[in-house]
Amino acid sequence: MQFVKDFKWNKGMKASQLVEGFRSLGYQSIELSKASDIFMKMKHDNAKIFLTFTSNMVTSGLRGFFAQLIRKGMADVIVTTVGGIEEDIMKSAGEKFRVGRFTDDDVELHEHGINRVGNILITNESYMRFEDMMGPILKKLYQKKKRWPISEMLKEIGLMLDDDDSILCQAAKKKVPIFCPAITDGAFGFHLYLFQKKHPDFIIDVVSDFGNILLSTSQDERKAIIALGGGISKHHAILCTLLNGGANYAVYMTTARSTSGSLSGATTDEAKSWGKVKDESDVATVIGDVTITFPLAMIAALEKLDEEGLLDG
Repeated sequence: MQFVKDFKWNKGMKASQLVEGFRSLGYQSIELSKASDIFMKMKHDNAKIFLTFTSNMVTSGLRGFFAQLIRKGMADVIVTTVGGIEEDIMKSAGEKFRVGRFTDDDVELHEHGINRVGNILITNESYMRFEDMMGPILKKLYQKKKRWPISEMLKEIGLMLDDDDSILCQAAKKKVPIFCPAITDGAFGFHLYLFQKKHPDFIIDVVSDFGNILLSTSQDERKAIIALGGGISKHHAILCTLLNGGANYAVYMTTARSTSGSLSGATTDEAKSWGKVKDESDVATVIGDVTITFPLAMIAALEKLDEEGLLDG
């Protein structure tokens, strides 16, 4: 039987010790500590790790952390949304997003050509410079070949970038595939459309890329999912594991609630009813802001894995 224990600070406390103290603190802290343990189990078991995240997390400073995790061998397959692709390319070119406030005057921001993502601000000029980048990138792709599955296209773009903090760049170097099933759902898609109008034989093959993610794992392979946020990035990965026997490990981190009936709010336990997660799997669902919960849980695991010599790089 587990009992609640008083939490205390110790001088020089490491992240792993902090999260260890969460184990018997109560509420979501217990789930967060459990999530950190599962991150370690994924690595100990040599499971194939599917890391999924929505674009707003790339808008934040988690972008560099994701790239670092790829470099450290903590992600074998990436699934994300197109805004994350766009903003990774933008930041690779030196774009900087300002910190604003949740209470900023949105009408005034619009008048000044500024777009708000929570308390992060992105100027229209950033997207204009992104447009200037996309033309040469698409021309290079077209000159190399005319038909591209999305993950192959993103790998090729990653090879064009020179930024250690870039998700695309690190994934290309480490041969980690990036899947983005809704590639047209943003500025990137608009530029693909305009380019294809001029070059009708330029094809982005979404269906064949679904085959690529299905073939990225197998029934026999141990599989793990880290789903940050929800939507299509989360579902694309868990559908892949469903069709390959279900995940052995799963950690969901989200602000959505299960009572909505949404995929974003669906818990790891609900996933068992679909066979997306195996009945006997190790799972945790952490409710809270991922910019807080994920670094805490993951860094606690990284400290221990580093001591065990299980990290790359």
